[in-house]
Amino acid sequence: MPGDALTARADKLPEKVRVNLYKRYGLDKPLLERYGITMKGMLKGDFGESVIYEGETVSNIIKTKGPVSARLGIQQMLLGVGLGLLLGILAATRKGTWIDYSIVFFSILLISVPHLVFGILLQKVFAGNLHLFPTIGWPKGDLFTLWFGGWEYTILPTLTGCFVYIASYARLLKTSMLDVMNQEYILTAESKGLSKGKVIRRHVLRNSFIPVITNLPMSVAMCITGSYFIEKIFVIPGFGKYYVEAISGRDVCIVMGQTVITASTIYCSCISDRYFVYRSRSANPYQRRQEIGRGKKMAELTKEKLDRSTEAALILMPLCVLL
Repeated sequence: MPGDALTARADKLPEKVRVNLYKRYGLDKPLLERYGITMKGMLKGDFGESVIYEGETVSNIIKTKGPVSARLGIQQMLLGVGLGLLLGILAATRKGTWIDYSIVFFSILLISVPHLVFGILLQKVFAGNLHLFPTIGWPKGDLFTLWFGGWEYTILPTLTGCFVYIASYARLLKTSMLDVMNQEYILTAESKGLSKGKVIRRHVLRNSFIPVITNLPMSVAMCITGSYFIEKIFVIPGFGKYYVEAISGRDVCIVMGQTVITASTIYCSCISDRYFVYRSRSANPYQRRQEIGRGKKMAELTKEKLDRSTEAALILMPLCVLL
């Protein structure tokens, strides 16, 4: 529908009340003036007051709902990345065997099935049939409880969200390890008499983890901002739910707040990429030439990814303000 965030609420209100309501949220000012006020507030970390949730500021929503989404996302990422890396190492070292084929098959399966299906299936089996865990809900209480209490409520949502990390990082590490194992300095290390285990530990894994580490900040950005479908299925009061409702309700303040958080994490991802590209140039003489070439390619991909993210952020923020 055309209009701003207050259109649906203010249409049936008396004229005087509607004018005061628009004045309260600063929507009575010209577009350019509103844009300047919003940008000035963003520089100070003040994103304003939510229109949908009356009386709630964006800072307060981030403070109260952020730990919920952050804990869920971090648990999913730690479990998923850990298992994914182990499976990736196993698939690379057992290339061409039934173990490799099984891991590849289940990785494709896990990354293809939506969170919604996994969530409902886990609820049906472990909560409905076996009664091992609560079906819905999330720990309530003080900050310590939000971060470390009520583990029985977090197990099913964590399992639901970790599958995509398992599939992604297993395939990523396997591909990276196979690429490194075909390099000349690996053949040199083997010709010196090093055992296969030492070659993998000292040379293969060390260089194979570079693309994994550079991919982690992006995963952190996505996990902290919340997973709407998982939070919806398990009725979790996280930030993802607020974000989607803010988009549908045109609540500019919440949309910009989460956009800035995500964009900031993406910039951190770019910095980490640059750092590991720099580190790759100080590798030993046997791998320096290959690492520099891979580092340049990685830097180009990172720059392209950052440029796209920056363009999207620069376009979306002014549009949100103008709406």
